[in-house]
Amino acid sequence: MLPQKYAPYLFSLLLSGFMSFVVSGVVTYKALGMIEGFMGSWLSAWVMAWAVAFPSAVAAAPIARRIVARYTRPDH
Repeated sequence: MLPQKYAPYLFSLLLSGFMSFVVSGVVTYKALGMIEGFMGSWLSAWVMAWAVAFPSAVAAAPIARRIVARYTRPDH
């Protein structure tokens, strides 16, 4: 188990991994179609996308939290 202080990083890692996997698959399919070697091309694109998505998610999360906090109110 990881200490709770690492939860935002683990969340960003998992969410960016899932989202980049799905989006890279859609974009790879759109660009190449269902060709032979599609999975290899998709996985290659995914690794590159995840390498960009994870640090982007870590950097964007605090900004997104502040924006959400500005436009929402506590449920009391």
